[in-house]
Amino acid sequence: MTRGPDREQISELLHTSGVAPGILPDSLTVLSTKGISHDHWRIGETGLVLRIPRMNQWGMGPDIALEYQKTAFHQGAESGHTPNCIETLAPSIALPRGALIVEEIVGRAPVLPDDLAAIADALAALHAMSLPDNDASTPLQVHRNPVSSTLKVIEEQAVFVGRAGLAPDTAAAIREDLSWARAFASRGEPDFELCFVGTDTHPGNFLIDPQGKAWFVDMEKSLYGAAPIDLAHATLPTSTGWDPDCEGVPVWQDVEKFYQHYLDKMGRDRTAELSPWLLPLRRLTWLRTITWFARWRASWSVADHAAARDDSMTNHIRAHIERSFQPEMVAVCREDWLAPKGLTI
Repeated sequence: MTRGPDREQISELLHTSGVAPGILPDSLTVLSTKGISHDHWRIGETGLVLRIPRMNQWGMGPDIALEYQKTAFHQGAESGHTPNCIETLAPSIALPRGALIVEEIVGRAPVLPDDLAAIADALAALHAMSLPDNDASTPLQVHRNPVSSTLKVIEEQAVFVGRAGLAPDTAAAIREDLSWARAFASRGEPDFELCFVGTDTHPGNFLIDPQGKAWFVDMEKSLYGAAPIDLAHATLPTSTGWDPDCEGVPVWQDVEKFYQHYLDKMGRDRTAELSPWLLPLRRLTWLRTITWFARWRASWSVADHAAARDDSMTNHIRAHIERSFQPEMVAVCREDWLAPKGLTI
């Protein structure tokens, strides 16, 4: 595990920025180092958190990545379900990729399936936000063709499937769904309206406050795209087991209730637009995740990689990814679209 930032240098940067003048090094306490891309430190009693990037999964440079996240936080704030970004700290010796200063959300990890309705509420609020004009959306990505855009991500990650040492049945299932995805993408794109999406909406990226409200706290990959991808990523088994602090395992009835709760929030017209795409985009989202797992296993699981800073989290991720690659777990996930039991979304 690599060494974290220097507290004295950080306190000086916070003083100079004017956000937390006079903050003492000992007042900076580590909230979490379990994220793949970020550490989080509490800034004393200010009600603020220092969000410290260690890497960018899209390969962005530090300045560009900071501007991207700052914009995502600012645009997500309209939903009332994301923390505010107060300021950014430029890249420096102390913080090679800079940092974001964001509002602290006091809450707990979701308990599943009990908190799925609250997560559905948060996603509905994000997805219902008004769309900005073209200039205001910059620098956030806009997936105007969400099927082909998602397939592009899958194809880039799928090169690792052959390098990840997977069981033959698992590799065959992934390649079978990849063939389906290519054929599906050739048929055209959805005609529903794009919206602001979180993209990395696994339950561990939500906090539940004392009133039971869900807050989405990781804006690194937010963009304008397809709502059903967020819904899928919040409820697929590859996502619900990702965070060790999230308790519980939803079954298909729980997932069906989650989708229905979300659709009830969105209204009849939006439901009619989205419904034909819910299962196909769930299948694409599983492919996006499982090929990301292949990339992690093939190239990111080494001890000195930036994504492996927290030993406990790295061990949990490794175990979760291994379970997700088991042929039995792969079959369970694929039942949603190959042999649905009652998931009529």
